[in-house]
Amino acid sequence: MDSANIASALTRQARERPHQIAIFVPCGSDIAGRPAHTHLTYAQLDEESDAIACGLERVGIGRGVRTVLMVRPSVELFVLMFALFKAGAVPVLVDPGIAKTALKQCLTEAEPAAFIGIPLAHAARLALGWGRKTVRTLVTVGPRFMWGGHSYAELLKTGREGSDARKRCPAVLADTREDDPAAILFTSGSTGVPKGVVYQHRHFMAQVQMLRDAFDIQPGEIDLPTFPPFALFDPALGMTTVIPEMDPTRPAMADPGKLIQTIQDFGVTNLFASPALVNALSRWGAPRGVKLPTLKRVISAGAPVPVAVVERMRKLLPEGACLWTPYGATECLPVAAVEGRELTEYARQRTEHGAGTLVGRVVAPNQVRIIRISDEPIAQWSDDLIVPTGTVGEITVVGPTATERYFNRPDADRIGKIADGMRTAHRMGDLGYFDEGGRLWMCGRRSQRVESASGTICTEQVEPIFNVHPQVFRSALVGVGAKGQEEPVLIIELEPGINREEHERIREELLAIAARHTHTRGISKVLYYPRFPVDIRHNAKIGREYLKRWASEKLGVAVPRVAIGTERQA
Repeated sequence: MDSANIASALTRQARERPHQIAIFVPCGSDIAGRPAHTHLTYAQLDEESDAIACGLERVGIGRGVRTVLMVRPSVELFVLMFALFKAGAVPVLVDPGIAKTALKQCLTEAEPAAFIGIPLAHAARLALGWGRKTVRTLVTVGPRFMWGGHSYAELLKTGREGSDARKRCPAVLADTREDDPAAILFTSGSTGVPKGVVYQHRHFMAQVQMLRDAFDIQPGEIDLPTFPPFALFDPALGMTTVIPEMDPTRPAMADPGKLIQTIQDFGVTNLFASPALVNALSRWGAPRGVKLPTLKRVISAGAPVPVAVVERMRKLLPEGACLWTPYGATECLPVAAVEGRELTEYARQRTEHGAGTLVGRVVAPNQVRIIRISDEPIAQWSDDLIVPTGTVGEITVVGPTATERYFNRPDADRIGKIADGMRTAHRMGDLGYFDEGGRLWMCGRRSQRVESASGTICTEQVEPIFNVHPQVFRSALVGVGAKGQEEPVLIIELEPGINREEHERIREELLAIAARHTHTRGISKVLYYPRFPVDIRHNAKIGREYLKRWASEKLGVAVPRVAIGTERQA
């Protein structure tokens, strides 16, 4: 019987398909200028992660040791991640693109005992004091300099030394329990300070199974993951990972032509990309008549995918391909999923008239319940919390991937979790409702709702109404003033190239649109912002907290200064 350790999934795949390529990683160009790649088979990935796991244990990185991992997408990243799982250690993963102050806070909060990183990460660690009080063991992927410690090459050599080394490493796969901590993943902090989410081995194992079932992922498929953390599921799913040539911390800067060429060269069957990147790929590919006949599915997460983007991306896909948008969060994924055809054929008109964003059907075996809106902690579950079908409330979920706690954040646990007998219900922090057909609709973040004198106004029920205007790239609804008396303000990012002389005409047209819908009639102020602040991870979530403060200052309305986490200009 396989161990309750997510790394057992890799070992099983290595037994079943030892010669299949597990990872392709770009490594420059050949003499003719063609992209060159290095790779590992499943057997090689399993064997090398065994060796590194042994090496880690010999230097004190074993069961329960929290270990910061700051390594670029590479062969070494995959090997190290599974080696840490095999050793029973607890990798700590933080978005490398977030603000340096937020990153330091994350690493301080996690209290890591070990730090594994590339030389640049170690240099930053020393300069900025990351983990200074707790880190005792250092490992460098690449050349070591003045900080000392161990190197990846040394760990690999140690792990391969043979019987003597094996005697000091009695178990390649730690006998972890399903409830043992497997990793700490920090949220992006797109609507506040990042929080460390404690994943147990059972959460990861459930995610693998749910992703396989929800999207019909088959062993032997070829994946192009443009968001590295999702690539780490590939070996457990039996997929071949093709690491793209791009900076994962700057998805907006990725070259769409190069990514499309990679899809075509490798016969990629699965693409994981943020909505912003799907938009860039479709804008580049559709006018050029690009076809991607090998793609079976596109999975786009992090934010809703606009219908126009879905329609444009479909021009690149074969007839039977699916474009999935899973709904979830770092704390719980996947919760629900919607396929692009339902967005274009069923939801589009409803969304453009204020219904919110369709996030689809609940992924089994999750249980999703909508409760009344509250900013206060809820200690114990009660069915009295549930609101009727069609009523907007807060989305909660109970399921095998719903994490139970944050690391060292009891305040976040109190506001984000509800004890429900032997289970824990996670509060998504999103507002939404179920329609009569059992579809789940999302209406926006609870913290970003506008509480006006006439009632609650939700971002995702307002912004799509205005986003259909041909000169509007995207919009953001914010409230200025005191809670309960907030004035709704519409902030607009225009399509590129529109002259300032057009602003007044567009403003009048937007106000005319507002007057046609009951829940937008209270909007009388329209402001323009050149480029919205968005989250670094997906380049899609709008930094409404920042825009709220900006609008308040612009309109001369006092607003309490609040932390805006990692939100910044794209």
